[in-house]
Parts: sequence; C-alpha cells; structure tokens
Amino acid sequence: MTIIEEAAPVPAPRDGEDAPLLEVRDLHVEFATREGVVRAVNGVNYNVHAGETLAVLGESGSGKSVTAQAIMGILDMPPARIPQGEILFRGQDMLKMSTEERRKIRGRRIAMIFQDALSSLNPVLSVGYQIGELFRVHQGLSKKEARAKSIELMDRVKIPAAAARVNDYPHQFSGGMRQRIMIAMALALEPDMIIADEPTTALDVTVQAQVMDLLAELQREYQMGLILITHDLGVVADVADKIAVMYAGRIVETAPVRELYKRPAHPYTRGLLDSIPRLDQKGQELYAIKGLPPNLLHVPTGCAFNPRCPKAQDICRTEVPVLVPVTEQDGTDLVGRGSACHFWKETIHG
Repeated sequence: MTIIEEAAPVPAPRDGEDAPLLEVRDLHVEFATREGVVRAVNGVNYNVHAGETLAVLGESGSGKSVTAQAIMGILDMPPARIPQGEILFRGQDMLKMSTEERRKIRGRRIAMIFQDALSSLNPVLSVGYQIGELFRVHQGLSKKEARAKSIELMDRVKIPAAAARVNDYPHQFSGGMRQRIMIAMALALEPDMIIADEPTTALDVTVQAQVMDLLAELQREYQMGLILITHDLGVVADVADKIAVMYAGRIVETAPVRELYKRPAHPYTRGLLDSIPRLDQKGQELYAIKGLPPNLLHVPTGCAFNPRCPKAQDICRTEVPVLVPVTEQDGTDLVGRGSACHFWKETIHG
C-alpha cells in the first residue's frame, strides 16, 4: 500500500540554508518478544536533501525497512519501541509530535511505496477509483475531476492506454504496471519525499530497469528526496547519489555511489559487490558471503559481521567499530565516506 494522509504545513528552511529534508539521528528501534528484546535498529544516522536519492542497502533483517517504518510512524507500538533518536523533517523532530501532527505530515509531505503491489492494492476496486480517492478525500474533487486526475497520473507513470484502463482492476495489470500504479498513488499529493521499499522485488530484470528509470525521472522532475531501500546493488548503480550500507541494525558504510562501487571500505560491502554476477565471468561459480546474518536476539560481540568476515581479528570480536571518516592514504578526507570497520584502510587501500 501507499501511505497517504492529510496535508499539514511544514516550515521550509530559511533562504540560503542547505538543510536536509530529512535527517535521522542516532535512531534506535527495538521489539519486545517472548524470547527477549530484538534490537532491530542501533544508532542509525543519515540525511536526504531535496532532489537527492539515498539508497539503503543490506540483506534481509539488516534494519532497512524498520528504519523506514519508524520514519513514517507506522510501527506497531507495542511491540515496537523507539528508546532514543531523532527523526527531523525540515528541522522538526517527528518523534516529538502528537499522533495528529505526525498523521498530517504522512502522505502529503512523505509518502511510502511498499514492495508487494498486488497485496497493497484493493482487489475489488478499480485502480482509477483507488488513485482518485486521494483527490476526492484530500482535495475535495468531484468524481469526474478525480477520474481525470487518475488518468493524468497513469499517463505520467507511462501506463499505456490509461484512459481505457482506468476502470481495470489490479489483477488485470502485470507486476510492473501495478508497481507503476503504486508510484502514481505516491505522487498524487506531490510529496516532498518518497520512501520506496524494495520497489522492484519479484520483477524481471527489464521491468526492474524500467521502474527504476521512471522513479529517477520523476524524482528529478519533482525535485523530491528519495530513499530507495533494496538488497540489490545492481539496481541502484545509475539511480542513487549516495549509499548507506546496513548490517545487523547499524550503518557500516556510507559513500557516494560511484566511489562505493570503485573502492568499498568495508568487507561486507565488498562481499555484496563480489556477489553481483558479471558478464566477464561466464561459467564461473558465483561468489557468496559465507554464513548468515545474525539473529538479532543474539548479535555477536564486537563487530556483528565478524563471524562472516575474511579480515576478522581478535579486536573485531571484542570491540564494536564506530563509523569513522574514510581518508586517502595521505590523510585527505574522502567527502561523504565513512566506514565502521577496524580494518577499513586495508579494505579500501589493499
């Protein structure tokens, strides 16, 4: 489903300020379970500016989607709890807002696209009705006006013969077309930011590329901030401006997209890159990171990645590495780069 709710005025940055649209500071999220407390997010920090795309990468269970749900305010609380952190949207901490204030930001200012379009759309209502409902409810348009807006949006996201298909039902569309409908619903109220959670899951490679190109085109046109959550490095290469790599609830590396591809500064990121199939390695066995992501009830001491890491040493098993700036060998700062690895120098310069 797409999270859309009523609009609320939000102060914009003062002239001359390059303030981010969204800034997440030291965010922690935990879940109470019968077996114990699951610490799903542990001190996440990132920001997104207008017109910028941040890709958040990592395997399933790394905390990507939980962070996004915390931003949207759609976690079930309990069992979820946010013991500390800040989520600043245009300088205002959404965690300190009332439920009503938070609800008014959701949708008009920040919208979210979920990965399973078929289960997110109502199967007994036409797609035109579902898109048009946003305009009828939030902008007071008539049914005729809302239908016209629905067709316009379907055209905008490149659904062929939109006027003829506006009365079709979700099951009558392909997976890629359904995902375009979800994008149209997210764009309906022209939000400042969209969070896309695995928007290309279960789509074939060609359709994945089309959906990602569409998102990038719309993001540039509307100058939205875009957070793209994915486990696939190949999907974001030509779309993202910067990347945050997550593992076991922490960000382990940050970098501009091309810098990360050229010189990863964390063994986990290098493992993800090495796992991407390459045309020049036809017939060779695909690389896979050994082992599995940790059970968040029992995260390994020290660096959570140490049981799977080829560079792990004693310090990795006892001390949690913090995210530190990454530099060239001569000490020159690499802008926007950080790594939470005791041996990042050997990884990036080795």
